[in-house]
Amino acid sequence: MLGHGPAPMGFLPPWLDPQVILSNSALGPWVVLVACAIIFAETGLLVGFFLPGDSLLFTAGLLVATGTIQFNIVFMMVLLVICAFVGNQVGYMIGAKAGPSIFNKPDSRLFKQEHVAHAHAFFEKHGGKALILARFVPIVRTFVPVIVGVAGMERRHFALFNAIGAVLWAGGVTLLGFILGDKVPFVQKNLDIIFILIVLVSVLPILIELAKAYFAKRKAAGKSTAGN
Repeated sequence: MLGHGPAPMGFLPPWLDPQVILSNSALGPWVVLVACAIIFAETGLLVGFFLPGDSLLFTAGLLVATGTIQFNIVFMMVLLVICAFVGNQVGYMIGAKAGPSIFNKPDSRLFKQEHVAHAHAFFEKHGGKALILARFVPIVRTFVPVIVGVAGMERRHFALFNAIGAVLWAGGVTLLGFILGDKVPFVQKNLDIIFILIVLVSVLPILIELAKAYFAKRKAAGKSTAGN
């Protein structure tokens, strides 16, 4: 089941290093289920925000390509996509269950009902795109399903974009690791750099959207001032 893979990454503690986790021969055939459990926990349980989702998916694909994990890549991708989808659904349900009590809670220094209303309006307007992009941003992908559940996004709407995001993220990143890990030696020798680039590329669309919203707000404020 397991062989010898690339060297562990230096910037992660051993218990969070995907190389260490997925190359652990003591896990044997259970290593794939461990990977699935990690993806589910990171996307569905708030306590899983620190888990290395992107790097684990990429490493899983890479280790299948190099033969370290002897497992069918398509079957692995299907399992990971299912776990990512179910995880977000659980997060949404947590938010939906908590939503009524939050809406009925009086305003305080830390909570204002208008913030929930703004979140609801935002996800109704940008919900699909925002949900898909959030999949690729560490930490954010853990909390967004809960926020969406609290904000009250329509259930079927959420499930549709959750499915799309799960396929693109869990399936796409795993497949990318499988393709590049086998064909490009640079990837195996420079995993630290690759994972930093993955995070930067993942965050870039969010930064672009925030910048567009900021400049649009400033432009609107400028027109309002000029009109007065």
